[in-house]
Amino acid sequence: MTTQLLPDTDMRPAWPTRGRGEFRSFLAFARGRPGFLLGLVIVAITIFLAFFGPMVAPYPPERAIPGAGLLPPSAEHAMGTDVSGMDVFSRVISAPRIDLTIALSATVIAFVGGVFLGVVSGFYAGSRGIGRVASEAIMRGADIVQAFPVFIFALALVGFRGPGTENVIAALAFLNIPYFLRVTRGAVFQVRERPFVEAARCAGNTERGVAFAHVMPNALGPALANISPGIGFAILLSAALSFVGAGVPKPTPEWGSMISIGAPNMMTGQWWTALFPGLALGVTVLGYALVGDGIQDFMDPTKRR
Repeated sequence: MTTQLLPDTDMRPAWPTRGRGEFRSFLAFARGRPGFLLGLVIVAITIFLAFFGPMVAPYPPERAIPGAGLLPPSAEHAMGTDVSGMDVFSRVISAPRIDLTIALSATVIAFVGGVFLGVVSGFYAGSRGIGRVASEAIMRGADIVQAFPVFIFALALVGFRGPGTENVIAALAFLNIPYFLRVTRGAVFQVRERPFVEAARCAGNTERGVAFAHVMPNALGPALANISPGIGFAILLSAALSFVGAGVPKPTPEWGSMISIGAPNMMTGQWWTALFPGLALGVTVLGYALVGDGIQDFMDPTKRR
């Protein structure tokens, strides 16, 4: 009796081919959307500057140059100098290190907390007993947080704990949790009605196991797609806090504090002190928003071409 061996090609794992196929699909998708490509370029530049910005800066970003206060843009100082004599260009390209650290840390914390609470509130919304009580309590807490203007609430939280990087991260994370919570909750409502959820119960899984091992992985898509715009919003809010003196302490290079320092000089004609940090801030937030929109479209099969 002879044994027939299967061809080698049948024994190869399929996941590398699928992975390459998904990557090619992503590249084709990106090439057809100039806005998405622009956003990816902006995001890549900010990540590069977060790691290497202070190293490639022509001048120390936190050190004043004696006798060089309020110099206009020139070959020596591409974006001029501020009222203290610090090189604006060096500070602009060094700012992503602190801005991106704050925004990324706050967004990751908000994502983890929001997804967890969203799964609990969405999965147990139609149940009885303590599960339903927990779901209602979570949603009422989110309503209270979102009832206040975001900037005013962030200012109050930072003012209560004091200015500083860690306190800004904590405040932004706390304020962004309800956003990820509601996005995840809506996805959980759709996933929990699918047949595989009932099959998981029939297989002997507990309700907690069904919620976090079967429902949550299939409900992460909308929350993942909103990470990028969440980072952009966190950068903007962090800059707003620094603008009013409640964020990162000076003279740390940060776009919001740079705009605050340079704003009075614009009235007297030194426009470069606030214009360039403001442009950098606006372009960065736009880039993360474009990436977020592109990822949402890519994850929706009906919008792919």
